Amino acid sequence: MKRFFYIALIAAFTALVLLFKGQIIDNVTVSLFTWRMTLPLSLLLIGVYVLGMFTGSSLVGLLRESVRGARLQKTRSD
Repeated sequence: MKRFFYIALIAAFTALVLLFKGQIIDNVTVSLFTWRMTLPLSLLLIGVYVLGMFTGSSLVGLLRESVRGARLQKTRSD
């Protein structure tokens, strides 16, 4: 039952994000050093969101492995 709730919550959140994306059609220009790109704001927001998901999940994985390694060292030293 809990799994179904989480899937429904993710589906609802995804639907809201897609509806939000469809409403924003203005173009923005992004510049980084000499690189410049013009794209719809909705695509920029989705790109930043996806990039945040990847960096956030890799940070959580790194912290999880650090804690796991510290626990293993502690049990070996005891």
